[in-house]
Amino acid sequence: MQACSGAAVMGSLQQPIWVKGPRLPSEGSVMVGFPNQIRLNMVKPCRCSSIEGSLVTGRPPSSVSVPIPEIGGDGSSFVDYSLGEADPEVCEIITKEKERQFKSLELIASENFTSRAVMEAVGSCLTNKYSEGLPGKRYYGGNEYIDELETLCQKRALAAFNLDENKWGVNVQPLSGSPANFEVYTAILKPHDRIMGLDLPHGGHLSHGFMTPKRRVSGTSIYFESMPYRLDESTGLVDYDMLEKTAILFRPKLIIAGASAYPRDFDYPRMRQIADAVGALLMMDMAHISGLVAASVVADPFKYCDVVTTTTHKSLRGPRGGMIFFKKDPVLGVELESAINNAVFPGLQGGPHNHTIGGLAVCLKHAQSPEFKVYQNKSACKPIG
Repeated sequence: MQACSGAAVMGSLQQPIWVKGPRLPSEGSVMVGFPNQIRLNMVKPCRCSSIEGSLVTGRPPSSVSVPIPEIGGDGSSFVDYSLGEADPEVCEIITKEKERQFKSLELIASENFTSRAVMEAVGSCLTNKYSEGLPGKRYYGGNEYIDELETLCQKRALAAFNLDENKWGVNVQPLSGSPANFEVYTAILKPHDRIMGLDLPHGGHLSHGFMTPKRRVSGTSIYFESMPYRLDESTGLVDYDMLEKTAILFRPKLIIAGASAYPRDFDYPRMRQIADAVGALLMMDMAHISGLVAASVVADPFKYCDVVTTTTHKSLRGPRGGMIFFKKDPVLGVELESAINNAVFPGLQGGPHNHTIGGLAVCLKHAQSPEFKVYQNKSACKPIG
């Protein structure tokens, strides 16, 4: 039996290894980490991708190429086909979607085109690793590089938004924006506590507590008591006077700034004043404008808010994920850091999506570049008529 070359073994650590014949744990070199020990000289030839093999060994991709055996009808060998070979039907659908994206004019505010570098990170071997917990506090072994990656991502997130790491922390594990929001609610509220967010028909978001007279639509409105605030329809701006009057009567524990269809800056000083007057925490959901915030194109919510959430795939141009930023000092008696981290895991999530965190780290590096600021300042708006 031919054994894998050293490079192939290293590259195949993230792939299934198939063996043929009896296992002889009492003889020869063995590989641990399997239900039974396996002699390395019993491992069939295997293949790693040229990119993964190059990353693992530090050698050019051509030097880690390994011949691929034909797949055996008895399941004795395993071939890692490309998508086009393994599943032409899915490959064709992806190809058609790519063509549609590049031949269409997209005017959907919540969509963007991410970079090739981000997609390479998202499509990497990082997807194979399980890593419940936070860096340095995992429930599984073999996470030293995952810890390094997530710590790097956290540092880049704080740097991208010009935050002092002694005053602000960030959790980069949320799966997207709505889960991030619900994790914040779970962290700082008790069931049926009161919240206020911008009404959905006035530009708000479902996760901010939307409900109708007949139905509690959002999970937020099911588990918490929500009261919307609205726009002044004569100006198209948030009616802050009415927001203040309603807050004084409703006494929410959390006031949420942010929207999904509101093309204006929020008046953060005014919202901070209202929150302080009623003893509420102030949260900003900057999902749609996080790229603009990072580039200092719009007002900075971090100067006034206690918690800031965001998606990562809209104006930030990253993978589909989420982030929660929080003040490190206690706010209204709440230790936000421990409360939010515990709400993410084990409260509402299991193992984080490490491939997404890898892609997020890449996009956050780009968000600090001069060209990113140029990109965020570009405008295609022109008068009509």
